[in-house]
Amino acid sequence: MICPSPTIIEVVVPLPFEKSFHYLVPPELIQQAQPGRRVFVPFGGRKLTAYVLGNVESSESSGLKTVIDVLDDEPLWTDGELEFFRWVSSYYLYPLGEVFKTALPSGINIQSKKGAVSGISLTGGRKVKSEKFYLSATEPPPRHHIGSKAAEILATISDAGDISSADLRRRFGQCSLQLRRLEELTLIRMEEREIYRDPFALETIERDTPRILNRHQARALELISSAVESRAFSPFLLHGVTGSGKTEVYLQAIAPVLEQGGTALILVPEISLTPQLVRRFRARFGACIAILHSALSDGERYDEWRRIRRGQVRIVIGARSAIFAPLENIGIIVVDEEHEASFKQAEGLRYNARDLSLVRGQMEKTVVVLGSATPLMTSLHAVEQGRLKLLSLPERVENRPMPTVSIVQMKGIKETISPPLALALEETIAAGEQSLVFLNRRGFATLLVCGDCGEPLTCPNCSVTLTYHRQRRRSECHYCDYTVPAPGICPACGSLEMKELGAGTERVDHDLRELMPGAGIIRMDSDTTSGKGSHNRLLNRMTDGSADVLIGTQMVAKGHDFPGVTLVGVLNAEASLNMPDFRSAERTFQILSQVIGRAGRGTLPGRVVVQAHNPAHYAIQCAIEHDGENFYRQELEFRREAGYPPFSFLAAFAISGTSEQTVEERAAATATLLIHIKREMKLRVEILGPAPSPLYRLRGRFRRQILLKAITRNDLRKLIVTWQIRRPPASNVRETVDIDPVDMM
Repeated sequence: MICPSPTIIEVVVPLPFEKSFHYLVPPELIQQAQPGRRVFVPFGGRKLTAYVLGNVESSESSGLKTVIDVLDDEPLWTDGELEFFRWVSSYYLYPLGEVFKTALPSGINIQSKKGAVSGISLTGGRKVKSEKFYLSATEPPPRHHIGSKAAEILATISDAGDISSADLRRRFGQCSLQLRRLEELTLIRMEEREIYRDPFALETIERDTPRILNRHQARALELISSAVESRAFSPFLLHGVTGSGKTEVYLQAIAPVLEQGGTALILVPEISLTPQLVRRFRARFGACIAILHSALSDGERYDEWRRIRRGQVRIVIGARSAIFAPLENIGIIVVDEEHEASFKQAEGLRYNARDLSLVRGQMEKTVVVLGSATPLMTSLHAVEQGRLKLLSLPERVENRPMPTVSIVQMKGIKETISPPLALALEETIAAGEQSLVFLNRRGFATLLVCGDCGEPLTCPNCSVTLTYHRQRRRSECHYCDYTVPAPGICPACGSLEMKELGAGTERVDHDLRELMPGAGIIRMDSDTTSGKGSHNRLLNRMTDGSADVLIGTQMVAKGHDFPGVTLVGVLNAEASLNMPDFRSAERTFQILSQVIGRAGRGTLPGRVVVQAHNPAHYAIQCAIEHDGENFYRQELEFRREAGYPPFSFLAAFAISGTSEQTVEERAAATATLLIHIKREMKLRVEILGPAPSPLYRLRGRFRRQILLKAITRNDLRKLIVTWQIRRPPASNVRETVDIDPVDMM
């Protein structure tokens, strides 16, 4: 008698292991343990979730552990999505199991903890929400004597056909006794149904119709639509000035995709942009939309993911993690504000959703539209190289003019709000119009300094000063959340005389309320938008006109469309030029151009007042002159001379630990090994460092970095892969590699 070969599966686990593992499947689970599902397995001294990649053609099962259980009834990913996950893992040199963990809804994995099992299954458990529904009897019921309330409930259920218990409670209050009696008499029956948590439940949206396009919009739409029909990978850069109507082009390009049975994926850089964009899309396309971003509750996010997986939505809108949305038959991918650094994940799997949109578009053979008023240098260079097709929108809709810009030199001016800007704000409010004031720093004062010894109040865990928040009566570190009561005592000399230096958005709020006590002033920054729905509530106050002035950080500077805003004030315009990053000029130009572009987007012309101590830098001058071409040429020449992207490829090594000496030693050893590999393999890679990171101490950890620059991506990859194979094990330090780094801090 020939014994059948054992069934062995290949899995990966959500832990930092580069390799996969093999497990034996017991006979009773063979039918369920299919590729695309999760299994519960013993791993070391514990049990955890693993992801099934496929079967292994082998009869050798000695020493293999056995699968404990299968967690899913259906696959969680398709073959195409698995190919995408493998690409991400290979490119970012990150374990495939960790890629799965990033791509799937958070919190669905289970693991054993001190003998108990914690977590949930995707096909059931505490994340799935259900509700009781009551239905009228299918057959005419016999006559019974029931109370008047029960009779009224029965009539309501009969009229509705079916109705939820929540709706019945809203109408009749506590009615469980009546419902139980009606069930006993078989006058009604109850069903338990799974329901979705709806992030839009409280919103009512009026439908709109497509708007008339100008000639530039029409030409862009024509080229995108032609590419959609070809069903081939077609990457576009939609470069339109602020207010040029990029969103309308997106909407009209998506409509035929949906008509042909396709789907659309829309990526936005920040949560704050999602409500307004979702409102536009729902007004045009109705309820076939899902959203994915970190402001959703775990349950809402889980429900949205399941709706997408089950094919119940046609459009997905979300922040960077939405690039992993389980959307099938994608006809178009749109990346709005493609220049934004927030598309790059800063921890764990350090992917860039903007870049991955092109990869997924190529795999899906679909159209990808990267949209921005201030595209990345690398995107503009890609147009010149023929790797992106340029679609230009050089004019605002309805021929509205770009705002006029005036400069206020702040030398000798002590006020946060200069007299010219204060006057402009008063005039704008008197005219019944709205204003926006931008300062990319939150808090009341940038720091507190001892009036006796001059020592600033600093964070004991990070190499930064503490920011003073007057309303909270404390000073905070914006990196590790360390706080002390404020104003506080000087830790150096014990003095009680602490002076406030610098200004943040809270200070601007305070000063404007003193200048204009009757004005409706709102503030939008990380301090005021932490609550659920807070972004939406603040944006609604701008939309309904109840706010006169919106103060905010960079979250108000991009993507928002406030037709009533005719004045923009920019404070400390050159602040980002001082960042130790080769992209500082590019980011300064982008943020200034974006915030300047918030003015005059309605029927009335806009004006901008820019406050700066040194406005001569070409990034500031080009922004106030709306001259992106001149900025691009000057910045490109700087990049060419310095050997930075788009003329090179980068990778950054970060070494951190709680012991300064251990970090220094490990960083030096890492650099020595990299240099050795480079010489041995004759690779053309420049190795810079190790050097202290600009933020040398962060959350109690000392940090050093090594930057790699290479002319070819292949040489860079060879060096890092060989280092990964040869590096000695690290104890007491963390070593991470960031491919295509965006944040050099």
